[in-house]
Amino acid sequence: MHGFRAGRLPDGRSGVVDASAVCARLGDVAKFDPKKELSSYRARQGAFDLVEVPPLRYLMIDGAGDPNTSAEYRDALATLFPVAYKLKFLSKREIDRDYVVPPLEALWDAADKAAFTTARDKSLWRWTAMILVPDGIDDDLVSRAVQQAAGAPLLDRLRVETLEEALCAQTLHIGPYDDEGPVLARMHDEFIPSHGLRMTGTHHEIYLSDARRVEPARLRTILRQPVARV
Repeated sequence: MHGFRAGRLPDGRSGVVDASAVCARLGDVAKFDPKKELSSYRARQGAFDLVEVPPLRYLMIDGAGDPNTSAEYRDALATLFPVAYKLKFLSKREIDRDYVVPPLEALWDAADKAAFTTARDKSLWRWTAMILVPDGIDDDLVSRAVQQAAGAPLLDRLRVETLEEALCAQTLHIGPYDDEGPVLARMHDEFIPSHGLRMTGTHHEIYLSDARRVEPARLRTILRQPVARV
């Protein structure tokens, strides 16, 4: 949804994946990459899966409106990435823990969920742009990274928060962000109720591709919706 541009999914099987065990190994790998190490960062195109997502900490900035045209959204990214890179370099130098800077993620919400599916009215969207903080990085290191990123436009609105999603339905979408509507409609209206679930948290997207370098038809985005048993 990213606010930019995605197709129709065939019926898929459901499965449960436990990401917590993989997350526990985070501090033991030489160069942590969440896209490779965390099972919650993997999804299948053409299928909806149920995934247990462990609590994870993020750099976060809130905003609202169409991210395609919003200066606020651009400023959020222009703040998150400098802080994330400063944090990576501090982590490598200070605690000898190197990692790949995690991908951009975002939470999306609207009073009327049709704003995401059939209506696609981006002016009604509320968002939280965010980047994962790897396990083992304390608040002091984050504070130092923020100080080193002085000049980033929205530092005063940046926070670190733990996101607890637990059971989620998710799928991999390949294609333009604006083609996501039918995929989300199937997730919300078919897969979730047919499996005895209800939507609970906020719609979550993980951008595995860099939209500046990848053509829209090849963009890879994980679409995630927290759920609970009815």
